[in-house]
Amino acid sequence: MKFPHTPALRDGVGPSSVVLPLGPWATVLDFLVERFPGVARVQWLQRMASGAVSCDLGHTLASDAPYVAGLRVYYFRALPPEPKIPFDAVLLHQDAHLLVVDKPHFLPVMPSGKYLQETVLVRLKNKLGLNDLVPIHRIDRDTAGLVLFSVNPATRNAYHALFRNHQVAKTYQAVAPWNPALPWPLRRESRIAENAHFMQQCEVDGPPNALTHITPLENLGALARYQLEPITGQRHQLRVHMAALGLPLLGDGIYPTLTPEGSADYAKPLQLLAKSIAFTDPVSGQALRFESQRALRPLAELARETGP
Repeated sequence: MKFPHTPALRDGVGPSSVVLPLGPWATVLDFLVERFPGVARVQWLQRMASGAVSCDLGHTLASDAPYVAGLRVYYFRALPPEPKIPFDAVLLHQDAHLLVVDKPHFLPVMPSGKYLQETVLVRLKNKLGLNDLVPIHRIDRDTAGLVLFSVNPATRNAYHALFRNHQVAKTYQAVAPWNPALPWPLRRESRIAENAHFMQQCEVDGPPNALTHITPLENLGALARYQLEPITGQRHQLRVHMAALGLPLLGDGIYPTLTPEGSADYAKPLQLLAKSIAFTDPVSGQALRFESQRALRPLAELARETGP
């Protein structure tokens, strides 16, 4: 009888896995080289030599391990050294079920692409030793502000259900161009879908799937600070809606124009902040509200930089 065995985390990161299909491969190594052409054979040899490849029987796999269809193989990704992101998330709340952090601009929530250790999730796992930690929702790497994490797998779905059922009140603040001709405050409702470039979303014809309430808080010259209240949670919803109104967010490197990767300027972050979040805790029944301690740059300062 086979007992599944998942390797322990390494530096706060769990392994990836693949189930071996029926096939002609003599060794697990042969399969991995063919299955992942972007990883050189010598790299798989190095991973196996360091014990970074194992199976659900609970033992590591050497380079000559025979191929067995149906076996689940675990492996740890190897990434080039990550550039250090010189900002950190601030822990605002922690209990047996829920953790709330105040994220800085530029720091991703989850491992993705070239980011692994330099993410909120992995940093928190390494710092707090909470191996079961999972984000309940996400905000963009470019966005600062509040992110909620589930601590306990047994109650995780109850918190996810809050977001699925739109039972969370979220407010954002943003700085963007000012247009006094628009009928403020306004309601932007549209259908958002993937654009031609995978990094972008766009508005398309069809039944609406995204709704945002937009209210100006103050304006100075050509700029204004807005309160954004997303009722739904489409990817890049706030950025797409503001750009579609002709009001792209200040510092946005994706909308309306996609800038080259690696061109982020730490001195000029996206002016978007997840400011507050409120809901009834599904476990305790208590009304909870959290507010970011961060703030966007002063409007007068931004107005001087952008000119008249």
